[in-house]
Amino acid sequence: MKFRKVQGGVTAANGFMAAGIAVGIKKQEKKDLALIYSQVPATAAGMFTKNRFQAAPVIVSREHLADGRAQAIIVNSGNANACTGETGLKDAKRMAELAGELLGLLPQDVLVASTGVIGQYLPMAKLESGIRDIAGQLKVDGGPLAAEAIMTTDLTAKITAYALEIGGQTVTVGGIAKGSGMIHPNMATMLAFITTDCAIVPSLLQKALQYTVDRSYNLITVDGDTSTNDSVVVLANGMAGNPIISEENEDYHRFLMLLQRVNTELSQKIVRDGEGATKFIEVTVKNAASELDGKKLARGILTSNLVKTAFFGEDANWGRIVSAMGQTDVEFYPEWVDVFLGNLQVAQAGQGLPFNEEEAAEILKQRDIRITIDLHMGKAKVTAWGTDLSYDYVKINASYRS
Repeated sequence: MKFRKVQGGVTAANGFMAAGIAVGIKKQEKKDLALIYSQVPATAAGMFTKNRFQAAPVIVSREHLADGRAQAIIVNSGNANACTGETGLKDAKRMAELAGELLGLLPQDVLVASTGVIGQYLPMAKLESGIRDIAGQLKVDGGPLAAEAIMTTDLTAKITAYALEIGGQTVTVGGIAKGSGMIHPNMATMLAFITTDCAIVPSLLQKALQYTVDRSYNLITVDGDTSTNDSVVVLANGMAGNPIISEENEDYHRFLMLLQRVNTELSQKIVRDGEGATKFIEVTVKNAASELDGKKLARGILTSNLVKTAFFGEDANWGRIVSAMGQTDVEFYPEWVDVFLGNLQVAQAGQGLPFNEEEAAEILKQRDIRITIDLHMGKAKVTAWGTDLSYDYVKINASYRS
């Protein structure tokens, strides 16, 4: 497939506008309110945190997505509006109501998201004033501003977009994301907003989103903690003019791969910006008995603090890798397992091999490190991504509220 990289993120696709401004939620004078808007009604789908403590905007957005339609997304950073009870729900609904009023939409056509500190009430006076302001600042090139406005501890904005021919028309998928810490499979303290001009029915849009999320955001981890606010939402407004996708045909699979490309890139950008991270670690488990087994083993390796600290210290301690695998509930044969650091094999058939320590040290000095596990049990292959665990991660999270 000939994917073409394009600029603009959530405003790369036809018919989308966005904005990002500072309204004073954050202590520093930084952008903290974003608005994404489709100029025509759109099909919509979403996936949300599995944490039992679900933030007010997650509850509201789930309700608003029940009909598979939405036309705008209002997002604040600096305050999660989580664990705020009925007041939080009222405030999240008010955000949707006011944004809808200003855009000429029903409240249920507006999705809401928040990210930041848990347990604090939203400063609604600032937010209402900001929503009135931002509605008049929507621009067709406002995607990068929106990407900046959803950041918290992120060091870089996360933005991407690609185009592909589908049904004889150029279809574009673009997205922005935030996330740096509290990142773990099954989503984490991350938000991702995807827009596309593809014409597709709601049921298949939801199916495509779930498929790609399971193979992107649900395969990343920074610190093993999930959050209260995780949300991935996609709006599809049909303005590319392709024949509407209503069955799982070739057009659907082309769209699926386009969406996968965007979500994979955004998820990897989240890991690369992990709080305090000095290493980007890619774990591939191959020849597993099932995809689920591969996922569990890759996650087990990437969430092990002993593995993570070994990579921070650039120590080729492969024993920590196999020990982390053994702690999972996956059934496999240890005596069949091979382990590679980069292209260097360090264990074979469950036992250590003599290897060149200097070559291993050179591999571990790199920013990007690849681990391969061969189970010799089946045909499934899974790749997941994570980070090391550094002194700076502790410093950042020891004083998050400040």
